[in-house]
Amino acid sequence: MVKDSVFESLKTELSEIEGEMFNETLLKTKVDSAYNEVKMVRSYPNSYSELAIEEDMERYYSPIRGIALYDYNQTGAEGQTSYSADGTSIHYVERDKLFKGVIPLGGVL
Repeated sequence: MVKDSVFESLKTELSEIEGEMFNETLLKTKVDSAYNEVKMVRSYPNSYSELAIEEDMERYYSPIRGIALYDYNQTGAEGQTSYSADGTSIHYVERDKLFKGVIPLGGVL
């Protein structure tokens, strides 16, 4: 399942980077949310089986991973577009841009 693959990949990466600061529960929530958002954008008709949906969602591994990672890293800074302090400036990517390539089955986003 793509959710599990994304979660395991990010878990490995983030636990190496963050060590004890890594929050597995938070990451799981962000991956689930990203998966559900991509699934919602795809707008599957009722005639699609769960297997067909999962097979299609495999194509969206990268956007799901990117959205989940973005959301995990934005924890505590939700809604901010930039941040400046002590001579350091951070400009965040627009979250909507992470959905590039995720197209509804009807073809219109």
